[in-house]
Amino acid sequence: MTALSLDRVAVKRDGDVTLALPGPGVTVLLGPNGAGKTELLETIMGLRAPLAGTIRLDGADIDRWPAERRARAGIGWCPEGRRVFPGLTVAENLELVAQAPAWERRRRLAMVLDYFPALRDRQGAVAWTLSGGQQQMLAVGRALMTAPRLLLLDEPSRGLAPVLVAELFAVLRRFADAGLVVLLAEQAVEAALTVADRAAVLERGRLEVIGRPDEIRDHPALARSFLG
Repeated sequence: MTALSLDRVAVKRDGDVTLALPGPGVTVLLGPNGAGKTELLETIMGLRAPLAGTIRLDGADIDRWPAERRARAGIGWCPEGRRVFPGLTVAENLELVAQAPAWERRRRLAMVLDYFPALRDRQGAVAWTLSGGQQQMLAVGRALMTAPRLLLLDEPSRGLAPVLVAELFAVLRRFADAGLVVLLAEQAVEAALTVADRAAVLERGRLEVIGRPDEIRDHPALARSFLG
């Protein structure tokens, strides 16, 4: 079982986040632009150094690990903005990141296409020709091809129609039910809370509150974070 713990990790001046993800489930980070959501995910991934604090993965201190070592240890990354390789086909985008024998790449590819059947008939299509929703599916699928135990997603709903947001979040719920630890930053509050096990509200890099979705929906910290 994968466990992540953040012990007073600061990603903004005067902020800190103490958070434990003890096992499979969906945890959503809520807050407006500038709250520190992206910074926190990038810090966990090793793309930026924390201002303070300690990050542990399965009990090991990973503060000094570069991003590639964290990826090999099972942290998957799906950044904001999709960032697919536009000149490569869907299949090439997926297989490029899978550092595994051919049989294992085929297994992972079959898994991704099971989660995202809309990509099955587009495997030979160049990525830039996909719709925005299909590109987001491809970005998430590409992260899955690294066989992560912990999946970090930054604003995966951005730019998607509500029906596609609901479909994507339903797939994230399936990930968690299959044993994956999912941590995502979001501004689509209600859609994210519908599939989350826990939610945390960030404000200026500080964790204001964390709890079950039903506890967070009406919490003053959530309204204050978005409405001021």
